[in-house]
Amino acid sequence: MSVEGERMERILVVPGGRERRRGVRRWMVVAVAVSAAALLWAPAGAAAAEEAYDPEATSFAYPYPVHFFDLESQREKLRMAYLDVAPEKPNGRVVVLLHGKNFHAGTWATTIASLRRAGFRVIAPDQIGFGKSSKPERYQFTFGQLAANTRALLASLGIERSIVVGHSMGGMLAVHYAVAYPAATERLVLVNPIGLEDYAAMIPPQTVDDWYRQELALTPEKVREYQRTSYYGGAWKPEYEEHTRLLEGWTRHPDYWRVAWNSALTYDMILSQPVVYELHRVRAPTLLIIGTRDRTALGRPLAPPDVQKTMGDYTTLGKRAQHQIPGAALVEIPGVGHVPQVEAFPAFEKALLGFLR
Repeated sequence: MSVEGERMERILVVPGGRERRRGVRRWMVVAVAVSAAALLWAPAGAAAAEEAYDPEATSFAYPYPVHFFDLESQREKLRMAYLDVAPEKPNGRVVVLLHGKNFHAGTWATTIASLRRAGFRVIAPDQIGFGKSSKPERYQFTFGQLAANTRALLASLGIERSIVVGHSMGGMLAVHYAVAYPAATERLVLVNPIGLEDYAAMIPPQTVDDWYRQELALTPEKVREYQRTSYYGGAWKPEYEEHTRLLEGWTRHPDYWRVAWNSALTYDMILSQPVVYELHRVRAPTLLIIGTRDRTALGRPLAPPDVQKTMGDYTTLGKRAQHQIPGAALVEIPGVGHVPQVEAFPAFEKALLGFLR
């Protein structure tokens, strides 16, 4: 699940050619909407820290009620989880929040609360392969497919036009959505998007199996340490807990291989579809919100040392993206890393609401 990650070693092969952890037990799970009693996030602590979550995160509570959109895609029947949060005083506008690779719809909680206070209806989906959505074993992940899934969800809700906000990998998806559906995109906000450089040109060739081996070897400790060092500059605060709890719990579950496999497939999507070549096609009014301390780059440890030094320089990447997107605005947040909506929410909120107003 980490973006940079380490080269991993352990892997088990079972009949049928699928690689899994030992002791896999088939569990039947039923995805249900979160009840009112589960609206609060589970408290941090020893009990929560040792929780194991199935691939669809059935027992993991989101901060708002969860709904499901059933769709058929690539000859599979899938379920797409999403949050649909009504505003306090409606202004008639809709904001769609697209999560990053190591995130899910629930991690937008603080942003959702701010937007609904400002009068916006908020839709926050879990993309297929993430959060509480389906984890298909055979699926061709492309940004075009995820954009089409998102558009189908919004159409099912009667939403024809919306503001699209994407963070990290969600920023890549947001660009593809805005290019594919310009009439449906009122405005576009990109929050430290990855894919602003061509990672495949900077690292040795990687296969889905390579990414899968990496993901299988993740542990709760590695998940947390990656976010602490890569996202928050080595610091750690209680509010960061909710952004690792599900990822940590997945690694404890005997069916974690399903999450790891979907993660590997989406790594391949990111590597093979850099969004940097699509930026010039965006026509929606666009804002880039960039934490300038960020150095996130897919596969950095695999690159030659001299290349590693140049990767993920968001002080440069943000400005370059601004020039590539016609008429784009740029707000830089100095000293902040990959997740400004968590690490520096007041500055993020000011930039976001200022642009939307």
